Amino acid sequence: MFPMTSIAAALALLFCAGALAAGTAEGTTPRSLLSQAKGLPADFEEHFFDVPLAVRVELDQEFVSEAMIVLTRDDRLTLLDFTDHDGSVIKDEERDHWADYLKQGVALGACASNCPSGLMAVHYNLENSTVSLLTENAERDAQEQRYYFLPTGGSTGLIVRNQLNLSGGEGQDLGGRFGVDASSSLGLWSQTLNMQFSRLGGPDDDDLNHAVYALYTQRELEGNFLRLGYFTPNAEGLTRQLRTFGASPDTAVGVMYGSSDSLVISNAKPAVYPIYVTASRQASVEIYRNGLLINTQPVGSGLHSLDTRPLPGGIYEVEVRLVEDGQITSTTQELVYKPNNWRNHDERWRYNLFAGQESKLLSNFDEQSSGSPTAGVSLNYLAHPRVVLGVSGRQVKDNMQYGTSFDWTLADQASLYANVYWTEKYGTGLDFNGLYNYGLGSVVFNHTRSWLDTRNTYETLPDGTRIRQRDVFIGQTSNSSISVNHRLSNLRSINARLFYSEGNNEGVGLDLGWTERTHLFGNDANWRVSVFDRPASFATGEQRNRGVDLSISLALGAPGEQWSASIGTRTSRDGTRDNNASLTYRKDLQDHLLQSVSATTTTDTYGIGLSGMASFENEYVNGDGYLQRSSFNDDLSGGLNLDSTFAVGQQKMVMTSQYHGNGSGLIVDVETDVDDIALRADDLSGGSTALRPGRNFIPITAYKGSSVSFDFDGNHAPSASIQPPRTRYHLNKGGVEYRKISVMQTVTVLGRLVDPQGKPLKGLHVINHATRGVSEVDGFFSLEMNASSPTLEVRRNNQLLCQFRLDPSKARSENNLLMIGDLRCTPDTLAESTATEQIAG
Repeated sequence: MFPMTSIAAALALLFCAGALAAGTAEGTTPRSLLSQAKGLPADFEEHFFDVPLAVRVELDQEFVSEAMIVLTRDDRLTLLDFTDHDGSVIKDEERDHWADYLKQGVALGACASNCPSGLMAVHYNLENSTVSLLTENAERDAQEQRYYFLPTGGSTGLIVRNQLNLSGGEGQDLGGRFGVDASSSLGLWSQTLNMQFSRLGGPDDDDLNHAVYALYTQRELEGNFLRLGYFTPNAEGLTRQLRTFGASPDTAVGVMYGSSDSLVISNAKPAVYPIYVTASRQASVEIYRNGLLINTQPVGSGLHSLDTRPLPGGIYEVEVRLVEDGQITSTTQELVYKPNNWRNHDERWRYNLFAGQESKLLSNFDEQSSGSPTAGVSLNYLAHPRVVLGVSGRQVKDNMQYGTSFDWTLADQASLYANVYWTEKYGTGLDFNGLYNYGLGSVVFNHTRSWLDTRNTYETLPDGTRIRQRDVFIGQTSNSSISVNHRLSNLRSINARLFYSEGNNEGVGLDLGWTERTHLFGNDANWRVSVFDRPASFATGEQRNRGVDLSISLALGAPGEQWSASIGTRTSRDGTRDNNASLTYRKDLQDHLLQSVSATTTTDTYGIGLSGMASFENEYVNGDGYLQRSSFNDDLSGGLNLDSTFAVGQQKMVMTSQYHGNGSGLIVDVETDVDDIALRADDLSGGSTALRPGRNFIPITAYKGSSVSFDFDGNHAPSASIQPPRTRYHLNKGGVEYRKISVMQTVTVLGRLVDPQGKPLKGLHVINHATRGVSEVDGFFSLEMNASSPTLEVRRNNQLLCQFRLDPSKARSENNLLMIGDLRCTPDTLAESTATEQIAG
């Protein structure tokens, strides 16, 4: 903890920056610290030398890290610590190399001897608080760094995700799935395993199915990837996925190579097409994506182009709200066009190709092909910033599958996407999608048509589960629909969908809806009225399903509680009228094994139905379950979903409910002498994880070297210190490392260092087990001291000048502030002395 006087000094330097700017512009030769400090008042100059300063460190004009340093009048610089390097493309080992060099203390100016890594000069600029390191490579490699470096020497580790899903009830067999999804790292290669066990139940499939869908190793390269082993061929790395017809590719043993963005640095860049707002006065803009606030920024009066650089990459819709004087004065739908896969338009091709032999490993699917050669290629071509073309061809089960795609963004408000695909001995298909945004709403059109024979086909889900198609059809099918969503105001909207289908299900259908946000009983409420007329089906006694629904959702009761109700009419199972109603109660829980619970009761023509659901999470597993009773036949049915992760790294292991969505992780042990401690770990690459005493798991981002900082959760931090306060990482996908942090009770020590004559000593480093500080101009210092180790060391550079052992019981104490008065720093304290004898009376 650095003294508050350093902050005051920094503010003082900010006020006199104008005077310094004139002097800096007089020449190009870096000036000495004394000459730079001439513009400072004498009182401020004392707060410039021999005290900690916050600076920015650059290497050949490339950002290295934020840092704390100490400057001396003899033009020397000593690094205390690098603090935050998020956004730097410098390798971690290179940053550590410069940290070790600067912590020894270096002379400013030209480097005369022992110059590491071609160092030519070190300069400090008082005007912008920047330390510049100049090397022989200053004018080389001027290109912007496009890819992250893989960790030197790679990484090791294993992360295994286990998922269990069960469902069943009266009148139906128990079905379920157990999936194992594992990733590991060995050097610069990452490995993947996907294994599934499933039992669908029912008359068609009552066996226990098992199969391995992935068992391969992969190496990430700059812009590409190489995969070797056993895998399901798919088109990874493409900007636009191409549809194909018929059976999906089975597993194969072989090789795959294609485009990859895993190592691409996502620099903040603006959208291709700007987004404008017009404000009549000072205002703010809120940007929502799928109902979630992703950015907000202030704007002045008049026409403004929004800053789209902080927005995520991709092509997606956002809702832009203009807020003036706390009131929403306009709301528009805009398209963010940031094709993050193609920032470099000089590279217009993206591709994926594979070759191997179809094979099944530990699989009991009789229909899975094995022994036949298989190969394929998929291509995307950027014909224009608004036009992406695609083509694919592959051999599956001795049949050829071909696909084409056309993606055209006609304007900021309109886009088209189409596919045409054909499979030998199976059929032909096409689909066409159109989207138009007109400010207050959108229109979406979709049309699909196929000519096929669906006998003996199946579908493989993304998690590896295989589902056989039970609806066999020979002939032509088509589905067409047009949807309209329109906002009448900020509180009201309408939607409509008209659709037509041919094939297994035939007929025309229409859905109309009205949604309104309002207040009821002093609480927020949402109303919805819907009217529908849908084609006949077996579930409606071969009669058209016509009806109306009125529903309301109300935040009523204590925080986290919600009530919702509905009433309506529809076509029953035997084709008659079915009047129905429902009532639902939901409650979200905090600091509890149960995360949320809900209960619903329904009434209709057949009777009363009941259902309940709960989600839960502890340190080992998370999941949810439900139980319901049918109003039709009073049968009970239910389901359960469980998810847990097991990780191993550096001879440590952990079982956790945390999901490793970012590809790698840290095992962290928390040791503490503080009761009821609440901690959190903040990843500078994004994400936050709650920590508890004992063993924890923190999901982190693979490939991107960054750091995790540890802090107390909540607004009232206890009198304790966390050591270390942060840790760096740089891991391959599947990599796991181990860290240990200590949380120790502390007291804030306030004292003053003086020499044997009683004169203040400044610029000396005061060190305790918990933290360290630097004495100010008047000799005063403050720092957090470990309550169980009340010792202090005083150093200048690496020389130990004196040391003290404190007796907190004999010092003045107020609100965890221990005032120890003057400490006389003399060589005899190195033998054995106590500071309590020197505490000012």
